[in-house]
Amino acid sequence: MGTSKIPPTLPGLIDAHCHLDYAPMSPDLQACFDAGTAAGVVQYVHVGCSPESIDRAVELADTHAQVFAAIGVHPHEAKHTDAALLDRIRQHAKHPSVLAIGETGLDYHYDLSPREDQRRSFSEHVELARELDMPVVLHIREAHDEALAIVAEAGPRAEMPGMVHCFTAGPDAARAWLDLGFHISYSGISTFKKCAEIREAAALTPDDRILVETDAPYLSPEPLRGRENIPAYVAFTCARLAEVRGVTAAALAQQAAQNTRALLAMPLPGPDAASAAEA
Repeated sequence: MGTSKIPPTLPGLIDAHCHLDYAPMSPDLQACFDAGTAAGVVQYVHVGCSPESIDRAVELADTHAQVFAAIGVHPHEAKHTDAALLDRIRQHAKHPSVLAIGETGLDYHYDLSPREDQRRSFSEHVELARELDMPVVLHIREAHDEALAIVAEAGPRAEMPGMVHCFTAGPDAARAWLDLGFHISYSGISTFKKCAEIREAAALTPDDRILVETDAPYLSPEPLRGRENIPAYVAFTCARLAEVRGVTAAALAQQAAQNTRALLAMPLPGPDAASAAEA
């Protein structure tokens, strides 16, 4: 991949996981969308994953045709998960632009919520996703074995159960999640020089199960590592993973977008978004 700091243009891209209500996107969403359009991004999956951000996520998805939402409680916030909050998620999930439950899971790196609360919240989210017949978005860090066990016990929906977002493990964990039917989403971390194990996982992920994301404003890919991330930079990640998989970046962009829509039951973009991306 070249060293240009301008992302390539890959028409039809979807950023499968971002946080548009955080800076640098939130102060000027139109500039964010303009940059995304220049890189070929036509749709965004915005994630509201705290008691405060769930309502904002639904509002963003309601007011921007290219934005869809996933809502839930991040493992960092798991200590706040209770019946009332789960019911608020349940009610918001009725909105047609809310397409998934999460992100939820286990984060044993930071442990910002007690592990017992993380496990409980995680199980409750998986059960809620099954109840609503929706995919679940997983955040797993340094806890794949335990997360796999919780998911197997709690039981997500049988078909297209969800996605492991920002996958940061190696081939063995990838195979385990794939065996459970999950899609795997790769962020800018997969472009980092020392993350060859993640690229090995990306190489073996089936064509119909790979997604690409930014997790903006975090985890900017090479060659912009260390800067604030924006959805347009998903094009860098897509291009790097295409190299790993031996396909063109344009082909992977289209495949990942198709996979995102299949998993989330996301509609095709309107003609304005499609024409802008191809301009």
